[in-house]
Parts: sequence; structure tokens; C-alpha cells
Amino acid sequence: MRYIIIGAGAVGGAIGGRLAGAGCEVVLVARGAQYEALRERGLRLVVPDGPHVHRLTTVDGPHALGELRSDDVLVLAVKTQDSAAALESWAPVTVAGGGTAGERLPLVCAQNGVESQRLALRRFRRVYGMCVWLPAAFVEPGVVSAAGTPLTGILHLGHYPSGTDETARRIAADLEKSRFEAPVVPDVTRWQYAKLLGNLANAIEAVSGVLTSEEGIALYDRVRAEGEAVLAAAGIAYAGDEEQKQARADKIRFEPFDGSARGAGSSWQSLHRGTGTIEADYLNGEIALLGRLHGVPTPLNELLQRLANDFSRERREAGSMPVSELTRLAGEAVASVQED
Repeated sequence: MRYIIIGAGAVGGAIGGRLAGAGCEVVLVARGAQYEALRERGLRLVVPDGPHVHRLTTVDGPHALGELRSDDVLVLAVKTQDSAAALESWAPVTVAGGGTAGERLPLVCAQNGVESQRLALRRFRRVYGMCVWLPAAFVEPGVVSAAGTPLTGILHLGHYPSGTDETARRIAADLEKSRFEAPVVPDVTRWQYAKLLGNLANAIEAVSGVLTSEEGIALYDRVRAEGEAVLAAAGIAYAGDEEQKQARADKIRFEPFDGSARGAGSSWQSLHRGTGTIEADYLNGEIALLGRLHGVPTPLNELLQRLANDFSRERREAGSMPVSELTRLAGEAVASVQED
């Protein structure tokens, strides 16, 4: 199979680079400075076993490939806010032998949150969800780092909305020869909702930096508790902490390349690169949406969603709000709901 990685950033670059290193055929899709860097210098994947440069076919959209192949697998790895545009571009592309990508090709949503696969199912018949547990960073054009070892990541994979099939197993087999573990599961959304709860911290990191202080961790615990209450009210199942711990065990250790502490997550990276967009609407915003649908107040997640979007729109410096100020605003948000 040929893998077309739509969005060659941190996650897409790490998956695409590792697949290419294992001998799989890979096409990278990027735009702007990342597209230019990949075309000129190749993908530099920095991992614990050394930096690897992969000179792969790189395009800025489906027009550059022309007709797709019947053995292509589309891996959607853009941020969720960019999913609709990407799906609109790729779904109508013709496939050798007849039909379109939306009608014939598998599409794997390798993203945070749960919204992209809902969007994808409107345009693609064969949609697969992926729970991405992959510590990776993309802050410089052409360079992606992934500090996990001995595995680069764990990628639970399954048919969406549920089930498994031979295509999922074939994709998983390629991933597993590429330094990933890729369990094929019939209930991939259980893992994605569990990951979503963890990703509620992304906006805190984006606004106030890596969670290291007791005050910041305590705030995250309150934000997560809102999320858990919302999922319970909605009747949405998710993998528990012990189940996740057993699945991950000691399969991934973080080994920074310069001896530094863990860097901030994907939302912080978006602010740092000055992209002007951020995925908070589909992380904290997912909890806010479910809270409104099921009558559960979510003042903390609504606050973080708003602040993350403000930071992105105004190009404010990532992590520049003191945790004490964020905690003060959180207290005001909760008090406001209680007064109502």
C-alpha cells in the first residue's frame, strides 16, 4: 500500500518518516514553509536512534498527484480545524479503475479529538479512527522530532464508528514494522475519548506553559473532572486510567535529545509557529458542546477554549499568561456559573 500523509507536521511527519524508514511507499502533503522545506531538503526526522533524512514525494495538494491508485491509504493528520478543507479536496479525486477517493479509498484520521472522523464519514465510505499516543514536535520547517523509545508511539486503530477489518490489520502490520504498536480494536472511540480527556490540558499549556506547578496540575484536575462529568452524562464510554497504563506499560520512554524536560504539546506548538489557528474548539470545545447538549456546566473548558482562541487570533506568545492569572480567571468563571 502507498501512504499519503495529508498534513506532514508532528504526527504526520513522524508516522510518514517511520513508515518510509521501514520500506513503505509514502507521499507527504504539506503547505507553506513546510512544503518548501520538505521539497528542498527532505524530511529530517529526529528520533532517539539518530536523525534520519527521508527524501519523499512531496505535494501541496491532490492536483499534483493526478489520479490516485487503488492501493492508496489516505492518512489525515492535519489539525481538526483544517479537516473540512482537506476532506473536500481529496474526496472527489479519481482513482485508477474508476470511482473516487471518497467512494473507494480508506481514510485514517490520525488526530486528536473525535470530530474529524464524523466529518470524514460525510464524504468517505471507509473511515478509520486512530488514537494517537505519539510524543512528537514540529517547530521548524522540515524537521520533526519524536523522542519516544523503544517505540515511537502507540496507535490504536479501528473502523469508524466501530469494528475491525482486513484493511485495518494490514495498516497496523505496516505500522508495527515501523517502530509503532498498533492494536486493532473494535471500539477505537473508547480510546479516543480517553485521549481527549488528557488533551484538555493542551489549552492550559498553550496559555501558561508546560504543566509543572502544583497550581497548574490542580487546575487541570478540575478541567478533567468537568470532562468526565460530561462524558458520564452523555453515556460515552472511555478507556480507564488502569487500562491505558497496562496498554502503554513501559513501551515508550521519553528520551529528550538535549537533556531537557518534556516540551509542550501540539496546541503550544501551533501558537509558537504563529499559525493563527488552534484546535481548542475540538478539545475543550468538544466538552463544552456535550455539556450544553446534556445540561452539564463546563465553565473551565469554555474559558480555556476562549483563551486559546484569543491567544491564537492575537498571535500572543505561547505560555505567556502566569498560571496564577489563569487560576484567578478560572475562579471567576466558576463563580459566574454558580451565581446563575
